[in-house]
Amino acid sequence: MVLSKAVLLAACAGLACAQSMSWLAISPAEAGLDPAKLEAWRSSLAAHRTTGLQVIRRGRIALEWYAPEWAADRPHGTASMAKALVGGMSLAVAMSDGRISPDDAASKYIAGWSADPLKSKITIRQLATHTSGISDAEQDEIPHDRLPGWKGDFWKRTPDPFSIAVRQAPVLFEPGTQNAYSNPGMAALSYAITASLNGGDIRTLLKERVLDPLGVPEQHWSIGYGRAYEVDGLKLYANWGGATFTARAAARIGQLMMLEGQWNGRELIRRDVVKKILTDQGMTRPSRSAADPAPASGLAWYVNQDGIWPAAPRDAFAGAGASHQVIVVAPSLDLIVVRNGDALGDTKSGFWGPVYELVLKPLMETVTVRAPYPPSPVIRGAVFGEEIRRTAVDSDNWPLTWGDDDQQYTSYGDGFGFEPHVERKLGMGFARITGGPGDFRGVNLRSDGERTGGGANSPKASGILMVDGVLYLWVRNVANAQLLWSGDRGKTWQWGFKMEAGFGSPAFLNFGRNYAGARDGFVYTYSQDGPSAYESDNSLMLARAAKDRIRDRGAWEFYQGLDAAGRPVWTPDVTRRGAVFAYPVNCNRVDAVYDAGIGRYLMALGYDHAGGWGLFDAPEPWGAWTTVLHRQWDVAGTHGYRLPARWISEDGLTMTLVFSGVKPNDAFCTRRLTLAK
Repeated sequence: MVLSKAVLLAACAGLACAQSMSWLAISPAEAGLDPAKLEAWRSSLAAHRTTGLQVIRRGRIALEWYAPEWAADRPHGTASMAKALVGGMSLAVAMSDGRISPDDAASKYIAGWSADPLKSKITIRQLATHTSGISDAEQDEIPHDRLPGWKGDFWKRTPDPFSIAVRQAPVLFEPGTQNAYSNPGMAALSYAITASLNGGDIRTLLKERVLDPLGVPEQHWSIGYGRAYEVDGLKLYANWGGATFTARAAARIGQLMMLEGQWNGRELIRRDVVKKILTDQGMTRPSRSAADPAPASGLAWYVNQDGIWPAAPRDAFAGAGASHQVIVVAPSLDLIVVRNGDALGDTKSGFWGPVYELVLKPLMETVTVRAPYPPSPVIRGAVFGEEIRRTAVDSDNWPLTWGDDDQQYTSYGDGFGFEPHVERKLGMGFARITGGPGDFRGVNLRSDGERTGGGANSPKASGILMVDGVLYLWVRNVANAQLLWSGDRGKTWQWGFKMEAGFGSPAFLNFGRNYAGARDGFVYTYSQDGPSAYESDNSLMLARAAKDRIRDRGAWEFYQGLDAAGRPVWTPDVTRRGAVFAYPVNCNRVDAVYDAGIGRYLMALGYDHAGGWGLFDAPEPWGAWTTVLHRQWDVAGTHGYRLPARWISEDGLTMTLVFSGVKPNDAFCTRRLTLAK
């Protein structure tokens, strides 16, 4: 049995768990949550008429509680949380398929609107952000079943709510100029999405494209008040309300969005579409105050991009409905919360105050470890030196390895290398570095491996390693990555095989001089598990090959997980790879080295290209990972963090970090890093 470390995904998404919807659990302490504070939070919410509460951290259930008569397999009404779970998700899939765009005029899909002076101006974005101007079907807190006229008919759904929404509901202001909550506006969005499907319907779309792949059985969800309406030849389902989801089903959707549409090696929704859905659309804000911190609008999801919820990360997003049905996802914390029940408190001062004060703010106070892994048990601290030395200005990248001649070999990108510069800007150039961290000298190496072009348009080195006098190089930006090797210290290169999946930016695990001190007869490679070095992925993958067969694609095998005894399981099938490290939407370029002085593997992981990164350690190349540094860097606009083995002290506590970035750090930048045990 393999116990996968791909904890970012529900442990048994798919057919194996299609009926039970089981999910691995984690204790609050293991999840980096304060157990006492978490229990106090749960108790408070229970006292505020909560019937169901679930917290997912690091891909596992850290808390799940239900009031009597409620259970994990009993769906709860979502009210307007359906706008995100149904409306937002159906829009995302349709956008992913290229069927509809936020910039489209809604009249492209809704017959009769093109002739209306106001409705002809309404866009899909405005429908999805409550800025269309279409009147809501509410009036003076009158119960829905007592509302007069078209508003009452909308909620009674007689003859159907869709024809009422698109034909009878008036437009109250110039589209895009105000923010006014509108259920009929969402109905119009459902109409438009359905029309874009050319004969399809949103229930089938969600089932086949989202919920079935997520392993959510049909008894865990329903939409549209349990029925469809046939209008204008379309099979229409409500997306503004009328849905039921179990907390686990809702959390799965939240997790999919947190993972930017990626699920068990499949792209269910395009990454760029998920980012667009969860980005502040820049529309007119809703009315907001300290008592009612109403968030900005993504596309049918709410977003905290402007920090209206100060206790929550700015990447948090949410769906919410009447009586405070809420789902909130914080990707940077790998955290999901789903709350169901009756209203948390009085909403006369606004809907969002109780959500923030009773759900979000105290939950954030339970988070004791914001990093993806617990603190290192070996390394107690890390301190950076004050001085940053910059050479090879206007060149970046800099993977490094320790050669058999006691010199370091590296590759630079988008520049002219060390002084004296080469005569033309190279997308991929090579260099040799002599000396220690305080007196080093870089010399450019002219090579037949040089390439021109800028950024993603040029091949670039992502990892380098010398083994038995031969340099091996991973090159990215060539559709995944390709292996090169050189027997003459970088003057000439042989181009070998390409990896066919993942490997957007692979890096070798370096040991000592000429690979001295390696743990075994293999070489190891880490990479973000995605095709591009310019995107951040959800996890890292690990591969290895016997060091005398590095050039043979058939010799490479991939980390799949741990067996019941905690031993690594390897597979030759890259499609069966598991995650060796998980941090949703924060796994970018990586570097790894063995620190012999302290007997730990060190991994520097960039989260983005703006200065976000972390340093992690483990007793083995596959973990278990713990955190040394997490977002404790004081230099903005940097990337490409390297830990050259040549510059690690004998006791393993003093080393030199190499990095680069935007000006003034678009260079070979070095900075001392001291560890404390």
